[in-house]
Amino acid sequence: MSETELSVICKNCGSEVSPYVTECPYCGARLRKRAPKLERRGDLLEAQRPKRRRRPRLRRPGHPRSPIHFSGNADRPYVTIGIIAISAILLLIQKATGNPLSTYGGLIVPLSDQWWRYLTAPFAYIDVGYLFVVAVGLAIFATGVERRLGSWPTAVLLLACGALGVLAAGGIASAKGEVTVIAGGNGMALGAIAAWFAIRRAESHGAIDEEYDMIGLGVAAAVLVALPLFAPTADFFACLVGGAVGGLAGLAATTLHHKE
Repeated sequence: MSETELSVICKNCGSEVSPYVTECPYCGARLRKRAPKLERRGDLLEAQRPKRRRRPRLRRPGHPRSPIHFSGNADRPYVTIGIIAISAILLLIQKATGNPLSTYGGLIVPLSDQWWRYLTAPFAYIDVGYLFVVAVGLAIFATGVERRLGSWPTAVLLLACGALGVLAAGGIASAKGEVTVIAGGNGMALGAIAAWFAIRRAESHGAIDEEYDMIGLGVAAAVLVALPLFAPTADFFACLVGGAVGGLAGLAATTLHHKE
């Protein structure tokens, strides 16, 4: 072993000491907690260089662990606008002609063999108030869904919410032996709210700066669920089933998008 190089200065007495000792041999002051490990390099013994530890990457607070960003191809919510416009035009024609609601697509229970009424019933309304409430719900929430998923997926989603809701409501009413007319898009609107909530929750999960108004969301859903108390053609089960379909579709969309 060659002569040891003195390169450490004791802070207590100012003497030069070996870099391999833990205490100053002149004053006894503590220089370090432990002596460095030595390794042989040829004929020399040198202190081992400390291994660089990889610092864990810290995530910035306020950002989700796995952010989801939907990029739909809808520049404008044409599907949402079209659904509201079709319903408004049918209502104006029905009021102008004075024909019954069944003429413009309402579902009549007991069920007939006209299966297409399951598709047209969500677009048929008996009064402006019912249409206004549903249109506001679609304008607020379905537009957000359409911007994220695109026009065609949103069209399929809304039609599924409305048609499956009417189908379930008609089956329940028929099983009870009721004679009624089911029409209106309360299930479609609640499905849009549920789908928007599922998608928005996935987008803002873990982000403190991406909050949304849960009170407003709850009020909008409650108004739609309570519509059968004020609109005779609105059905409670059609609303709930439509909301369930929309929620499941929103969850499926977030899951598939996350796997891509």
